[in-house]
Amino acid sequence: MPSRQVLANAVRALSMDAVQKANSGHPGAPMGMADIAEVLWRHYLKHNPSNPNWADRDRFILSNGHGSMLLYSLLHLTGYDLSIEDLKQFRQLHSKTPGHPEYGYAPGIETTTGPLGQGITNAVGMAIAERALAAQFNRPNHEIVDHYTYTFLGDGCLMEGISHEACSLAGTLGLGKLIAFWDDNGISIDGELDGWFSDDTPKRFEAYGWQVIANVDGHDSAALTQAIDAARADSSRPTLICCKTVIGFGSPNKAGTADSHGSPLGDAEVAATREKLGWEHAAFDIPADIYAKWDAKEQGAAAEAKWNKAFAAYQAEFPELAAELTRRLKGDLPADWAQTSSDFIKELQANPAKIATRKASQNSLDAFGAILPELLGGSADLAPSNLTMHKASQAISSDDFSGNYLHYGVREFGMSAIMNGVALHGGFIPYGGTFLMFVEYARNALRMAALMKQRAIFVYTHDSIGLGEDGPTHQPVEQIASLRLTPNMSTWRPCDQVESAVAWKSAIERKDGPTSLIFSRQGLGQIERNEQQLADVAKGGYVLKDCANMPELIIIATGSEVELAIAASEQLSAQGKQVRVVSIPCTDVFDAQSVEYKESVLPAAVAKRLAVEAGIADYWFKYVGLNGDIIGMHSFGESAPADELFKFFGFTVDNVVEKANALLAK
Repeated sequence: MPSRQVLANAVRALSMDAVQKANSGHPGAPMGMADIAEVLWRHYLKHNPSNPNWADRDRFILSNGHGSMLLYSLLHLTGYDLSIEDLKQFRQLHSKTPGHPEYGYAPGIETTTGPLGQGITNAVGMAIAERALAAQFNRPNHEIVDHYTYTFLGDGCLMEGISHEACSLAGTLGLGKLIAFWDDNGISIDGELDGWFSDDTPKRFEAYGWQVIANVDGHDSAALTQAIDAARADSSRPTLICCKTVIGFGSPNKAGTADSHGSPLGDAEVAATREKLGWEHAAFDIPADIYAKWDAKEQGAAAEAKWNKAFAAYQAEFPELAAELTRRLKGDLPADWAQTSSDFIKELQANPAKIATRKASQNSLDAFGAILPELLGGSADLAPSNLTMHKASQAISSDDFSGNYLHYGVREFGMSAIMNGVALHGGFIPYGGTFLMFVEYARNALRMAALMKQRAIFVYTHDSIGLGEDGPTHQPVEQIASLRLTPNMSTWRPCDQVESAVAWKSAIERKDGPTSLIFSRQGLGQIERNEQQLADVAKGGYVLKDCANMPELIIIATGSEVELAIAASEQLSAQGKQVRVVSIPCTDVFDAQSVEYKESVLPAAVAKRLAVEAGIADYWFKYVGLNGDIIGMHSFGESAPADELFKFFGFTVDNVVEKANALLAK
């Protein structure tokens, strides 16, 4: 019977062999953490390789995602649909085993990791989702939601600032089912890290309110077992298990050095490592008895069958709750959603109001939050400004997780990556707000949401120089364009309460990616629309005001500049000009429409086009072409009242009319 050391060596061998075959990768972390993985995956992790999406499985996150061969080896050995051939294709085009774990590429990958610190932050989001879902659905004698979130992380994750944001909040919330294993090996790419990372990490996490289990030998199965038992016994605090490990464990010449971190060991060193470990098998050759000890399919099927029986009992006693939980885990919307949301939008159009679109956003949340208990909101310490709390909002605290709103504190990056974790877990549609300017702090988490196609809704207010006196540090200029340029990110900048409600409806209904909703601080008047125009808002761009004949000029605008465009068009019409006004609140949705529809809105025959938006000008060349013009920002803003700024930067009716006439005169 293979020993635990031999079972761990199977992980080491697969990892170093795959990296060597690819001639690229990171063998050190998988070899150093193999013993920890053996204890956790064979004796604690609740999962079913035959059904990787079982709702009540434990979540495992490899935050130090460069060590991806550790995870791929574990998935293969325990029985997931990840073959030895898949491992041989490590880091190759179209393989299931890319250089870092990618969500959706292979079964059992819970999130995409690689940008350090975001994995542990996703894990915090998953632990929040588990506890909130349990508080909302569990009943006495029916613990139907009951699973742990485990994560491996390295020094790089701890050095990234996002780990502070996430782990501080995790301690405050008392996430007792979050257990993190720190790979304390003292090495990073540049070498021994004492010269640039001398933090007292255990004290740091103790200060956050975590249980810290220090100085655990990461190669001692008994010590690891004792640590995990202690972690699971403390239900009031997340736990950090500090595992002293040797990076590249088993390598005679490279273990404990940076040479094993991010490069293949080399053929000679791989052979020497085999000899030192007593691993007599050829590359990618795993004996049947080792496979048998690792295989988790039978154990996993039994665990899921036990849960299915428990869920059946729950369903019998609480049929409505069971149906609601099932709906939410599937990501489906309530049966009356389509009708209710459409009726709300029609009611808004029939009852005009001049309000800031951030207030229109809150009004939409008041309407939609009442029928969507899965909305899990929040803000990065700006709820009174972002207006992200609605009438049904109830704050979550360490003492009460039954609510639906998180006060994230000043943690924009952490909030955004936590939202990704919540979305990945399932059962909730997360949204979170901050000022648009501070998307810069959160940028990589938004990119990860788009990369993973997660249903997360990012709410950004104070959308332009219109926020005024706070000045250029707070006035976004290039941010809207950069969001629009992010693949798979849907970005809405509505012009009134109607477009705001449609934007929210689109974001909620979208299952294949994130949405950024961008709202104004200043009040915006409501635009008149007929029935067809109201229906066309959902297409992302539409003719808002037309002329009697073929237009000579098309004015394109979004957000607060739509009113401006309409006022200018009225002056131009009075001069006898044929002018069309097009509102494009969401460029990506508009771009996805049929060629025929886009031609009906922006006919190719009309080459004279003028775009107006209080954001970076260059983005709009894709719509106005070389014969058009743009009134936009070419610099950062200034500190002054909003009206003065709009005038100074040319966002006035007179300037739009002047630019339009100059175009028409060409």
